[in-house]
Amino acid sequence: MAEPQGDLALIGLAVMGQNLILNMNDHGFTVVAYNRTVSKVDEFLANEAKGTKVLGAHSIAEMVSKLKRPRRVMMLVKAGQAVDDFIAQVAPHLEPGDIIIDGGNSLFGDSARRHKELEAKGLLFIGTGVSGGEEGARHGPSIMPGGSPAAWPHVKEIFQSVSAKVEGGAPCCDWVGEGGAGHYVKMVHNGIEYGDMQLTCEAYNLMRDGLGMSADEMHKVFAEWNKGPLDSYLVEITRDILAYKDTDGAPLVDRILDTAGQKGTGKWTVIDSMEMGIPITLIAEAVYSRCVSALKDQRVAASTVLKGPSPKIDGDRAAIVSAIHDALYASKIISYAQGYMLMRAAAQAYNWHLNYGGIALMWRGGCIIRSRFLGKIKEAFDKNPALTSLLLDDYFKGEIERCQAGWRRTVATAVTAGIPVPAFSTALAFFDSYRTARLPANLLQAQRDYFGAHTYERTDRPRGEFHHTNWTGRGGTTASTTYTV
Repeated sequence: MAEPQGDLALIGLAVMGQNLILNMNDHGFTVVAYNRTVSKVDEFLANEAKGTKVLGAHSIAEMVSKLKRPRRVMMLVKAGQAVDDFIAQVAPHLEPGDIIIDGGNSLFGDSARRHKELEAKGLLFIGTGVSGGEEGARHGPSIMPGGSPAAWPHVKEIFQSVSAKVEGGAPCCDWVGEGGAGHYVKMVHNGIEYGDMQLTCEAYNLMRDGLGMSADEMHKVFAEWNKGPLDSYLVEITRDILAYKDTDGAPLVDRILDTAGQKGTGKWTVIDSMEMGIPITLIAEAVYSRCVSALKDQRVAASTVLKGPSPKIDGDRAAIVSAIHDALYASKIISYAQGYMLMRAAAQAYNWHLNYGGIALMWRGGCIIRSRFLGKIKEAFDKNPALTSLLLDDYFKGEIERCQAGWRRTVATAVTAGIPVPAFSTALAFFDSYRTARLPANLLQAQRDYFGAHTYERTDRPRGEFHHTNWTGRGGTTASTTYTV
């Protein structure tokens, strides 16, 4: 029997899977392609993969037989049950030391469970985030692998070869950590992506409804912004979207219905942040903004009966656009600061050793949130790996100070004009809360103690010492248990 030729098998021939296979082939790796609907394998080999070294397989057994040891089997299938089903089909054909890789958008808890279950069978597992969409998969995505550390040396060359590269040829791929760490980092990436997109939409909305700017005028603004500190993939594609014309020459963006969909990763980020007690307020507002957009019929009906100010913003247009730029930039810094706070809390809770500068490098190219300022985040964590918040780094502190006046002016102007800016305003509220030494939570604790005997700490006593007051003279001296996140 011929010696197996396959370096890696890939299950799932949707566009992402096909493009990743072609990318691996370009880099000299022999990939075995398999799909549940096996006719797709033949179609792929006859069309997109024609003239390549890609091998086809019509069964799991045939696929595994074509792989070199240790066998590496990667799945790019829908998150959830489909992943478990394929693992159940593939695992019996493998032997100890072989590797199963889940490259879909799986929930990190599922990856942690699969890691445990497969290692109990002697198999190795990698749960990896892959970001960059179809284009990234074909020409270089951001790859965030976690799971079994012993598996990393066997996939490192493949992953780093096909990933995006940034300055000096550094790959946007490195080992993240054990268990579900890779998919956790991808989840936070997607949450930040939700925030970035919402912030961009709020800037667009202020210019469109507040300043009455046309799509072409806004196209020029975003083109200019993409040359400065906001240089990023999302600003770049917003620039292109605003210039795109429908068949009759009108801007296509104006004809797209204003109801947003979502696949769930932003929601997962928010749910986990609540478990951790970390205030990722901006990502939460971005998720809820999509939910509000989905209430289209209710909003149309409400618009006829609920009155507010005119959205028209008067004043020097160039100065207002400059202030919107500063609000977008400052809010974006807040979003990343919150995302990094969440990753730090997760690392502590799940005993991961995350390399925060390395994560910024992984996001620097290939992925949807790639931007120039991720290089500055890498520098901040390289300088101080124990940095508790990006807001305390000298560079970002300086940038927030520089943008603060425009940011406040933008939020105030939007509120006065009745234009919703939930992400801009929650970012500013978080900033003001974070820089406030004394918040009104002392009153909140008094309320909790009054109605539920939940106790409180005192400013004139050591931390960790809890007190209860009989506020009415009718209550007892028994205190409730204290719950803190």
